[in-house]
Amino acid sequence: MNIGITIKEKILHLQKLTFKKFHKSHIMFESSTYERRRQALRNKVQSGIILLLGNNEAPANYPDNCYKYRQDSSFLYFFGQSHPGFAGILDIEANEDIFFGNDVDIDDIIWMGPQPSIKDLALQVGVKKSLPLDQLKEVVGKAIAQGRKVHFLPPYRYDNMMWLEELTGIKASMVKKYASLELIKAVVDLRSVKEACEIIELDLACNIGYEMHTAAMRLCKPGVSEQYIAGVLEGIAASYGSKTSFATILTQHGETLHNHDHSHTLEVGRMMLTDAGAERISNYCSDHTRTVPVGGKFEGRQKDVYNIVLACHGKALELTRPGITYKEVHLEVCKVLAQGLKDLGLMRGNVEEAVAAGAHALFLPHGLGHMMGLDVHDMEDLGQIYVGYDDETRPSTQFGLASLRMGRRLQEGFVMTDEPGCYFIPALIDKWRAEGMHLDFLNYDAIERFKDFGGIRLEDDILITPDGSRFLGEKRIPITIEEVEDIMNE
Repeated sequence: MNIGITIKEKILHLQKLTFKKFHKSHIMFESSTYERRRQALRNKVQSGIILLLGNNEAPANYPDNCYKYRQDSSFLYFFGQSHPGFAGILDIEANEDIFFGNDVDIDDIIWMGPQPSIKDLALQVGVKKSLPLDQLKEVVGKAIAQGRKVHFLPPYRYDNMMWLEELTGIKASMVKKYASLELIKAVVDLRSVKEACEIIELDLACNIGYEMHTAAMRLCKPGVSEQYIAGVLEGIAASYGSKTSFATILTQHGETLHNHDHSHTLEVGRMMLTDAGAERISNYCSDHTRTVPVGGKFEGRQKDVYNIVLACHGKALELTRPGITYKEVHLEVCKVLAQGLKDLGLMRGNVEEAVAAGAHALFLPHGLGHMMGLDVHDMEDLGQIYVGYDDETRPSTQFGLASLRMGRRLQEGFVMTDEPGCYFIPALIDKWRAEGMHLDFLNYDAIERFKDFGGIRLEDDILITPDGSRFLGEKRIPITIEEVEDIMNE
Protein backbone atom coordinates (compact mmCIF):
# COMPACT_ATOMS: atom_id res chain seq x y z
CA MET A 1 0.00 0.00 0.00
CA ASN A 2 1.31 3.44 -0.95
CA ILE A 3 0.64 5.41 2.23
CA GLY A 4 2.01 8.64 0.77
CA ILE A 5 -0.55 8.77 -2.01
CA THR A 6 -3.33 7.79 0.37
CA ILE A 7 -2.59 10.59 2.82
CA LYS A 8 -2.15 13.20 0.10
CA GLU A 9 -5.40 12.23 -1.58
CA LYS A 10 -7.20 12.29 1.76
CA ILE A 11 -5.98 15.81 2.53
CA LEU A 12 -6.97 17.06 -0.91
CA HIS A 13 -10.40 15.49 -0.56
CA LEU A 14 -11.02 16.89 2.89
CA GLN A 15 -10.02 20.36 1.74
CA LYS A 16 -12.98 20.27 -0.63
CA LEU A 17 -15.38 19.48 2.21
CA THR A 18 -14.71 22.59 4.23
CA PHE A 19 -17.00 24.88 2.22
CA LYS A 20 -17.25 28.31 3.83
CA LYS A 21 -14.60 27.69 6.48
CA PHE A 22 -11.94 28.81 4.04
CA HIS A 23 -13.94 31.70 2.85
CA LYS A 24 -12.51 35.12 3.67
CA SER A 25 -9.76 33.52 5.73
CA HIS A 26 -9.49 35.35 9.01
CA ILE A 27 -6.44 35.58 11.18
CA MET A 28 -6.37 36.49 14.81
CA PHE A 29 -3.66 39.11 15.00
CA GLU A 30 -1.34 41.33 12.95
CA SER A 31 1.22 39.58 10.77
CA SER A 32 4.01 41.06 12.92
CA THR A 33 2.72 39.03 15.89
CA TYR A 34 3.27 35.76 14.03
CA GLU A 35 6.62 36.88 12.66
CA ARG A 36 7.79 37.72 16.17
CA ARG A 37 6.58 34.39 17.57
CA ARG A 38 8.32 32.36 14.85
CA GLN A 39 11.56 34.29 15.35
CA ALA A 40 11.37 33.69 19.09
CA LEU A 41 10.88 29.97 18.40
CA ARG A 42 13.88 29.85 16.06
CA ASN A 43 15.97 31.55 18.73
CA LYS A 44 15.13 28.79 21.23
CA VAL A 45 15.88 25.82 18.93
CA GLN A 46 19.55 25.44 18.11
CA SER A 47 19.58 23.97 14.62
CA GLY A 48 17.67 22.10 11.92
CA ILE A 49 14.13 22.66 10.69
CA ILE A 50 10.91 22.93 12.69
CA LEU A 51 7.95 21.13 11.11
CA LEU A 52 4.47 22.18 12.26
CA LEU A 53 1.53 20.24 10.87
CA GLY A 54 -1.96 21.68 10.83
CA ASN A 55 -5.00 19.49 11.41
CA ASN A 56 -7.23 17.95 8.76
CA GLU A 57 -10.94 17.32 8.71
CA ALA A 58 -12.25 14.30 10.63
CA PRO A 59 -15.34 12.52 9.21
CA ALA A 60 -18.05 11.88 11.77
CA ASN A 61 -20.06 9.09 10.17
CA TYR A 62 -19.30 9.26 6.44
CA PRO A 63 -16.57 11.09 4.46
CA ASP A 64 -18.55 14.19 3.52
CA ASN A 65 -20.01 14.77 7.00
CA CYS A 66 -17.21 15.97 9.26
CA TYR A 67 -16.92 17.03 12.88
CA LYS A 68 -16.68 20.76 13.43
CA TYR A 69 -13.16 21.64 12.33
CA ARG A 70 -10.51 22.68 14.85
CA GLN A 71 -7.00 23.74 13.84
CA ASP A 72 -3.99 22.58 15.86
CA SER A 73 -3.29 25.18 18.54
CA SER A 74 0.48 25.38 18.04
CA PHE A 75 0.00 25.79 14.29
CA LEU A 76 -2.49 28.58 15.05
CA TYR A 77 -0.04 30.21 17.44
CA PHE A 78 2.79 30.39 14.92
CA PHE A 79 0.99 30.45 11.54
CA GLY A 80 -2.44 31.87 12.38
CA GLN A 81 -4.49 30.20 9.62
CA SER A 82 -7.41 27.98 10.55
CA HIS A 83 -8.11 25.66 7.64
CA PRO A 84 -7.38 21.99 6.88
CA GLY A 85 -4.47 20.94 4.72
CA PHE A 86 -1.75 23.35 5.86
CA ALA A 87 1.76 22.82 7.17
CA GLY A 88 4.64 25.12 8.02
CA ILE A 89 8.41 24.92 8.26
CA LEU A 90 10.80 27.16 10.14
CA ASP A 91 14.34 26.78 8.78
CA ILE A 92 16.64 27.83 11.60
CA GLU A 93 19.94 28.18 9.70
CA ALA A 94 18.36 29.88 6.70
CA ASN A 95 16.21 32.10 8.96
CA GLU A 96 13.30 31.35 6.63
CA ASP A 97 9.70 30.26 7.00
CA ILE A 98 7.70 28.28 4.43
CA PHE A 99 3.92 27.94 4.29
CA PHE A 100 2.52 24.84 2.55
CA GLY A 101 -0.95 24.38 1.10
CA ASN A 102 -2.88 23.91 -2.12
CA ASP A 103 -4.74 26.51 -4.12
CA VAL A 104 -8.37 25.76 -4.96
CA ASP A 105 -9.59 24.76 -8.40
CA ILE A 106 -12.81 25.53 -10.25
CA ASP A 107 -14.70 22.70 -8.51
CA ASP A 108 -13.86 24.24 -5.15
CA ILE A 109 -14.91 27.70 -6.32
CA ILE A 110 -18.29 26.36 -7.46
CA TRP A 111 -19.02 25.16 -3.94
CA MET A 112 -17.13 27.72 -1.88
CA GLY A 113 -16.87 30.85 -4.00
CA PRO A 114 -13.59 32.67 -4.76
CA GLN A 115 -10.83 31.88 -2.27
CA PRO A 116 -7.56 33.56 -1.36
CA SER A 117 -4.42 32.02 -2.78
CA ILE A 118 -1.93 30.15 -0.62
CA LYS A 119 0.54 32.95 -1.35
CA ASP A 120 -1.91 35.52 0.04
CA LEU A 121 -2.65 33.40 3.10
CA ALA A 122 1.05 33.09 3.80
CA LEU A 123 1.58 36.84 3.45
CA GLN A 124 -1.26 37.48 5.92
CA VAL A 125 0.89 35.90 8.62
CA GLY A 126 4.18 37.36 7.42
CA VAL A 127 5.50 34.36 5.45
CA LYS A 128 7.07 35.31 2.13
CA LYS A 129 7.61 31.80 0.76
CA SER A 130 4.73 29.43 0.01
CA LEU A 131 4.74 26.06 -1.72
CA PRO A 132 2.21 23.40 -2.77
CA LEU A 133 1.60 20.73 -0.17
CA ASP A 134 3.17 17.96 -2.25
CA GLN A 135 6.56 19.73 -1.98
CA LEU A 136 6.62 19.34 1.80
CA LYS A 137 8.05 15.81 1.55
CA GLU A 138 10.82 17.08 -0.74
CA VAL A 139 11.83 19.85 1.68
CA VAL A 140 11.79 17.53 4.70
CA GLY A 141 13.58 14.78 2.78
CA LYS A 142 16.34 17.19 1.74
CA ALA A 143 16.91 18.21 5.36
CA ILE A 144 17.11 14.56 6.43
CA ALA A 145 19.57 13.79 3.60
CA GLN A 146 21.75 16.66 4.82
CA GLY A 147 21.80 15.19 8.31
CA ARG A 148 19.78 18.08 9.75
CA LYS A 149 17.46 17.59 12.72
CA VAL A 150 13.75 17.66 11.89
CA HIS A 151 11.92 18.94 14.97
CA PHE A 152 8.23 18.11 15.33
CA LEU A 153 5.70 18.09 18.16
CA PRO A 154 4.03 14.89 19.43
CA PRO A 155 1.04 14.18 17.17
CA TYR A 156 -2.32 13.39 18.76
CA ARG A 157 -4.28 12.61 15.58
CA TYR A 158 -3.70 9.36 13.71
CA ASP A 159 -3.74 10.95 10.25
CA ASN A 160 -0.87 13.22 11.28
CA MET A 161 1.00 10.22 12.70
CA MET A 162 0.71 8.62 9.27
CA TRP A 163 1.66 11.88 7.57
CA LEU A 164 4.80 12.09 9.71
CA GLU A 165 5.65 8.53 8.72
CA GLU A 166 5.38 9.55 5.08
CA LEU A 167 7.54 12.64 5.60
CA THR A 168 10.23 11.26 7.92
CA GLY A 169 10.24 7.49 7.46
CA ILE A 170 9.54 6.97 11.18
CA LYS A 171 6.78 4.41 11.72
CA ALA A 172 3.47 6.00 12.68
CA SER A 173 3.38 3.93 15.87
CA MET A 174 6.76 5.38 16.91
CA VAL A 175 6.61 9.06 15.91
CA LYS A 176 5.53 10.28 19.37
CA LYS A 177 8.77 8.88 20.81
CA TYR A 178 10.79 10.90 18.29
CA ALA A 179 9.05 14.21 19.00
CA SER A 180 11.58 16.94 19.75
CA LEU A 181 11.88 17.65 23.47
CA GLU A 182 13.82 20.81 22.61
CA LEU A 183 10.87 22.02 20.51
CA ILE A 184 8.28 20.99 23.12
CA LYS A 185 10.02 23.00 25.83
CA ALA A 186 10.45 25.99 23.51
CA VAL A 187 6.76 26.03 22.54
CA VAL A 188 5.65 25.64 26.17
CA ASP A 189 7.93 28.49 27.20
CA LEU A 190 6.45 30.82 24.58
CA ARG A 191 2.78 29.87 24.82
CA SER A 192 2.71 29.87 28.64
CA VAL A 193 3.12 33.65 28.92
CA LYS A 194 0.12 35.32 27.30
CA GLU A 195 0.57 38.45 25.22
CA ALA A 196 -1.73 41.46 25.60
CA CYS A 197 -3.63 40.52 22.43
CA GLU A 198 -4.23 37.03 23.81
CA ILE A 199 -5.51 38.35 27.13
CA ILE A 200 -8.11 40.42 25.25
CA GLU A 201 -9.34 37.25 23.53
CA LEU A 202 -9.44 35.34 26.80
CA ASP A 203 -11.43 38.13 28.46
CA LEU A 204 -13.91 37.97 25.57
CA ALA A 205 -14.17 34.18 25.86
CA CYS A 206 -14.96 34.61 29.55
CA ASN A 207 -17.68 37.11 28.66
CA ILE A 208 -19.37 34.33 26.70
CA GLY A 209 -18.88 32.05 29.70
CA TYR A 210 -20.75 34.61 31.81
CA GLU A 211 -23.73 34.43 29.44
CA MET A 212 -23.69 30.64 29.50
CA HIS A 213 -23.55 30.25 33.25
CA THR A 214 -26.10 32.91 34.10
CA ALA A 215 -28.47 31.25 31.60
CA ALA A 216 -27.94 27.91 33.36
CA MET A 217 -28.76 29.49 36.72
CA ARG A 218 -32.00 30.98 35.43
CA LEU A 219 -33.04 27.67 33.87
CA CYS A 220 -32.24 25.55 36.94
CA LYS A 221 -35.79 24.67 37.98
CA PRO A 222 -37.39 21.44 39.20
CA GLY A 223 -38.67 19.38 36.29
CA VAL A 224 -36.25 20.81 33.71
CA SER A 225 -34.01 18.25 32.00
CA GLU A 226 -30.24 18.49 32.25
CA GLN A 227 -30.02 17.93 28.50
CA TYR A 228 -32.18 20.95 27.74
CA ILE A 229 -29.97 23.30 29.75
CA ALA A 230 -26.78 21.77 28.33
CA GLY A 231 -28.19 22.28 24.82
CA VAL A 232 -29.00 25.92 25.54
CA LEU A 233 -25.42 26.51 26.70
CA GLU A 234 -23.99 24.96 23.55
CA GLY A 235 -26.28 27.20 21.51
CA ILE A 236 -25.09 30.32 23.34
CA ALA A 237 -21.45 29.40 22.65
CA ALA A 238 -22.17 28.71 18.98
CA SER A 239 -24.16 31.93 18.59
CA TYR A 240 -21.04 33.94 19.37
CA GLY A 241 -19.21 32.37 16.46
CA SER A 242 -17.58 29.21 17.72
CA LYS A 243 -18.42 26.41 20.17
CA THR A 244 -18.00 25.15 23.70
CA SER A 245 -14.35 24.76 24.69
CA PHE A 246 -14.99 21.18 25.88
CA ALA A 247 -17.88 18.79 26.35
CA THR A 248 -20.20 20.47 28.85
CA ILE A 249 -20.53 18.94 32.31
CA LEU A 250 -24.01 19.69 33.64
CA THR A 251 -25.43 17.37 36.24
CA GLN A 252 -27.14 17.01 39.60
CA HIS A 253 -24.65 14.20 40.25
CA GLY A 254 -21.66 16.45 40.80
CA GLU A 255 -19.84 13.74 42.75
CA THR A 256 -18.78 12.36 39.35
CA LEU A 257 -15.99 14.73 38.38
CA HIS A 258 -16.35 14.60 34.59
CA ASN A 259 -20.02 13.73 34.27
CA HIS A 260 -21.19 14.11 30.68
CA ASP A 261 -24.47 12.30 31.28
CA HIS A 262 -27.38 14.74 30.83
CA SER A 263 -30.17 12.19 31.13
CA HIS A 264 -31.73 13.31 34.43
CA THR A 265 -34.52 15.69 35.33
CA LEU A 266 -33.71 18.28 37.99
CA GLU A 267 -35.15 17.58 41.43
CA VAL A 268 -35.73 19.80 44.47
CA GLY A 269 -33.12 19.19 47.13
CA ARG A 270 -30.35 18.46 44.62
CA MET A 271 -27.61 20.76 43.36
CA MET A 272 -26.74 21.30 39.71
CA LEU A 273 -23.05 21.47 38.86
CA THR A 274 -22.25 23.20 35.57
CA ASP A 275 -18.68 23.06 34.25
CA ALA A 276 -18.74 24.75 30.86
CA GLY A 277 -16.77 27.15 28.72
CA ALA A 278 -16.73 28.86 25.37
CA GLU A 279 -14.22 28.88 22.56
CA ARG A 280 -14.14 32.09 20.57
CA ILE A 281 -13.80 32.28 16.81
CA SER A 282 -10.13 33.02 17.60
CA ASN A 283 -10.04 29.64 19.42
CA TYR A 284 -9.17 31.14 22.82
CA CYS A 285 -11.08 29.44 25.62
CA SER A 286 -12.92 29.99 28.86
CA ASP A 287 -13.69 27.45 31.59
CA HIS A 288 -15.99 28.14 34.56
CA THR A 289 -17.86 26.05 37.07
CA ARG A 290 -20.79 26.94 39.29
CA THR A 291 -22.90 24.73 41.54
CA VAL A 292 -26.40 25.94 42.37
CA PRO A 293 -29.44 24.60 44.26
CA VAL A 294 -32.29 23.30 42.14
CA GLY A 295 -35.15 25.67 42.80
CA GLY A 296 -32.99 28.65 43.74
CA LYS A 297 -32.49 28.35 47.53
CA PHE A 298 -29.49 26.91 49.43
CA GLU A 299 -30.61 24.82 52.37
CA GLY A 300 -28.86 23.48 55.48
CA ARG A 301 -25.84 21.35 54.60
CA GLN A 302 -25.80 22.73 51.03
CA LYS A 303 -25.02 26.14 52.45
CA ASP A 304 -22.42 24.70 54.84
CA VAL A 305 -20.43 22.81 52.22
CA TYR A 306 -20.82 25.56 49.61
CA ASN A 307 -19.31 28.17 51.95
CA ILE A 308 -16.32 25.90 52.55
CA VAL A 309 -15.65 25.60 48.81
CA LEU A 310 -16.18 29.33 48.39
CA ALA A 311 -13.57 29.98 51.11
CA CYS A 312 -11.16 27.66 49.27
CA HIS A 313 -11.79 29.60 46.08
CA GLY A 314 -11.07 32.90 47.81
CA LYS A 315 -7.90 31.52 49.41
CA ALA A 316 -6.53 30.54 46.01
CA LEU A 317 -7.05 34.02 44.63
CA GLU A 318 -5.53 35.57 47.75
CA LEU A 319 -2.32 33.55 47.37
CA THR A 320 -1.91 33.40 43.61
CA ARG A 321 0.87 35.73 42.45
CA PRO A 322 4.20 35.63 40.59
CA GLY A 323 6.88 33.64 42.37
CA ILE A 324 4.72 31.15 44.27
CA THR A 325 4.25 27.60 43.01
CA TYR A 326 0.72 26.53 42.22
CA LYS A 327 1.43 23.37 44.21
CA GLU A 328 1.86 25.56 47.30
CA VAL A 329 -1.42 27.31 46.55
CA HIS A 330 -3.15 23.96 46.09
CA LEU A 331 -1.94 22.66 49.44
CA GLU A 332 -2.99 25.82 51.28
CA VAL A 333 -6.44 25.54 49.72
CA CYS A 334 -6.60 21.91 50.86
CA LYS A 335 -5.98 23.09 54.45
CA VAL A 336 -8.94 25.48 54.19
CA LEU A 337 -11.07 22.57 52.95
CA ALA A 338 -9.90 20.28 55.75
CA GLN A 339 -10.52 22.92 58.42
CA GLY A 340 -14.03 23.55 57.10
CA LEU A 341 -14.83 19.85 57.07
CA LYS A 342 -13.39 19.50 60.57
CA ASP A 343 -15.72 22.26 61.74
CA LEU A 344 -18.61 20.24 60.28
CA GLY A 345 -17.45 17.14 62.13
CA LEU A 346 -16.45 15.22 58.99
CA MET A 347 -12.72 15.42 59.62
CA ARG A 348 -10.68 15.51 62.82
CA GLY A 349 -7.14 15.82 64.09
CA ASN A 350 -4.41 18.20 63.05
CA VAL A 351 -5.32 19.86 59.74
CA GLU A 352 -1.75 20.21 58.46
CA GLU A 353 -1.00 16.59 59.25
CA ALA A 354 -4.25 15.51 57.57
CA VAL A 355 -3.36 17.35 54.35
CA ALA A 356 0.22 16.09 54.41
CA ALA A 357 -1.13 12.54 54.69
CA GLY A 358 -3.64 13.15 51.86
CA ALA A 359 -6.74 12.44 53.98
CA HIS A 360 -8.58 15.45 52.51
CA ALA A 361 -8.35 13.87 49.05
CA LEU A 362 -11.39 11.76 49.91
CA PHE A 363 -13.31 15.00 49.27
CA LEU A 364 -10.97 16.62 46.71
CA PRO A 365 -9.34 13.96 44.49
CA HIS A 366 -8.23 16.45 41.81
CA GLY A 367 -5.84 19.39 41.54
CA LEU A 368 -6.60 23.07 41.93
CA GLY A 369 -6.36 24.00 38.27
CA HIS A 370 -4.64 23.94 34.89
CA MET A 371 -3.16 26.26 32.29
CA MET A 372 -5.53 27.92 29.80
CA GLY A 373 -5.19 29.62 26.45
CA LEU A 374 -5.75 28.30 22.93
CA ASP A 375 -6.63 24.98 24.61
CA VAL A 376 -8.89 24.70 27.62
CA HIS A 377 -6.16 22.47 29.10
CA ASP A 378 -3.47 24.51 27.46
CA MET A 379 -0.76 22.55 25.61
CA GLU A 380 -1.77 19.26 27.20
CA ASP A 381 -0.96 17.58 23.89
CA LEU A 382 2.71 18.48 24.47
CA GLY A 383 2.86 16.57 27.76
CA GLN A 384 1.52 17.73 31.10
CA ILE A 385 4.91 17.15 32.73
CA TYR A 386 6.34 19.98 30.59
CA VAL A 387 3.37 22.34 30.90
CA GLY A 388 2.49 22.09 34.57
CA TYR A 389 5.85 21.14 36.03
CA ASP A 390 9.54 21.91 35.63
CA ASP A 391 12.92 20.86 37.03
CA GLU A 392 12.11 22.61 40.32
CA THR A 393 8.56 21.36 40.90
CA ARG A 394 7.84 17.70 40.21
CA PRO A 395 4.54 15.82 40.31
CA SER A 396 3.51 13.74 43.31
CA THR A 397 2.31 10.14 43.39
CA GLN A 398 -0.03 10.77 46.34
CA PHE A 399 -3.71 10.22 45.62
CA GLY A 400 -5.36 13.55 44.79
CA LEU A 401 -2.13 15.51 44.60
CA ALA A 402 -1.08 13.27 41.70
CA SER A 403 -3.96 14.78 39.69
CA LEU A 404 -2.65 18.35 40.06
CA ARG A 405 -2.11 19.43 36.45
CA MET A 406 -0.42 22.73 37.31
CA GLY A 407 2.23 22.80 40.02
CA ARG A 408 5.08 24.99 38.77
CA ARG A 409 6.16 28.45 39.91
CA LEU A 410 3.88 31.17 38.56
CA GLN A 411 4.91 33.99 36.24
CA GLU A 412 3.24 37.19 35.15
CA GLY A 413 1.13 36.44 32.09
CA PHE A 414 0.19 32.88 33.04
CA VAL A 415 -3.53 32.10 32.76
CA MET A 416 -4.99 29.25 34.75
CA THR A 417 -8.11 27.98 36.44
CA ASP A 418 -8.88 28.12 40.15
CA GLU A 419 -11.30 25.25 40.77
CA PRO A 420 -11.56 23.79 44.27
CA GLY A 421 -14.32 21.36 45.05
CA CYS A 422 -15.83 19.09 47.67
CA TYR A 423 -17.31 15.76 46.61
CA PHE A 424 -18.96 12.85 48.39
CA ILE A 425 -18.24 9.84 46.18
CA PRO A 426 -20.03 6.79 47.65
CA ALA A 427 -17.75 4.19 46.05
CA LEU A 428 -14.61 5.98 47.23
CA ILE A 429 -16.01 6.47 50.74
CA ASP A 430 -16.88 2.76 50.96
CA LYS A 431 -13.46 1.74 49.67
CA TRP A 432 -11.51 3.92 52.08
CA ARG A 433 -13.68 2.91 55.04
CA ALA A 434 -13.28 -0.79 54.25
CA GLU A 435 -9.51 -0.31 54.03
CA GLY A 436 -9.34 1.74 57.23
CA MET A 437 -7.81 4.71 55.42
CA HIS A 438 -6.86 7.75 57.51
CA LEU A 439 -8.91 6.80 60.56
CA ASP A 440 -7.10 9.47 62.60
CA PHE A 441 -8.47 12.19 60.31
CA LEU A 442 -11.80 10.98 58.90
CA ASN A 443 -15.08 10.59 60.81
CA TYR A 444 -16.69 7.94 58.65
CA ASP A 445 -19.94 7.79 60.65
CA ALA A 446 -20.57 11.46 59.95
CA ILE A 447 -19.36 11.18 56.34
CA GLU A 448 -21.81 8.32 55.78
CA ARG A 449 -24.70 10.74 56.20
CA PHE A 450 -23.40 12.80 53.24
CA LYS A 451 -23.22 9.97 50.70
CA ASP A 452 -26.34 11.29 48.98
CA PHE A 453 -25.05 14.88 48.83
CA GLY A 454 -23.35 14.96 45.42
CA GLY A 455 -20.56 17.45 44.86
CA ILE A 456 -19.72 21.14 44.64
CA ARG A 457 -17.10 22.78 42.44
CA LEU A 458 -16.43 26.48 41.82
CA GLU A 459 -14.12 27.63 39.04
CA ASP A 460 -12.91 30.88 37.54
CA ASP A 461 -10.17 31.78 35.07
CA ILE A 462 -7.38 33.95 36.46
CA LEU A 463 -4.53 35.96 34.99
CA ILE A 464 -1.26 36.35 36.88
CA THR A 465 -0.54 40.08 37.13
CA PRO A 466 2.71 41.81 38.22
CA ASP A 467 1.70 41.79 41.90
CA GLY A 468 -1.11 39.25 42.15
CA SER A 469 -3.91 37.98 39.95
CA ARG A 470 -7.30 38.93 38.54
CA PHE A 471 -10.36 37.23 37.18
CA LEU A 472 -10.76 37.20 33.44
CA GLY A 473 -13.88 38.62 31.84
CA GLU A 474 -15.73 41.92 32.28
CA LYS A 475 -18.18 40.52 34.84
CA ARG A 476 -17.75 37.78 37.36
CA ILE A 477 -20.35 35.06 37.23
CA PRO A 478 -22.49 35.18 40.42
CA ILE A 479 -20.76 33.13 43.09
CA THR A 480 -21.80 34.14 46.63
CA ILE A 481 -24.91 32.53 48.04
CA GLU A 482 -26.75 35.85 47.88
CA GLU A 483 -25.69 36.53 44.26
CA VAL A 484 -26.67 33.05 43.11
CA GLU A 485 -30.06 33.10 44.83
CA ASP A 486 -30.81 36.58 43.49
CA ILE A 487 -30.23 35.65 39.84
CA MET A 488 -32.02 32.32 40.17
CA ASN A 489 -35.11 34.03 41.57
CA GLU A 490 -35.31 37.05 39.26
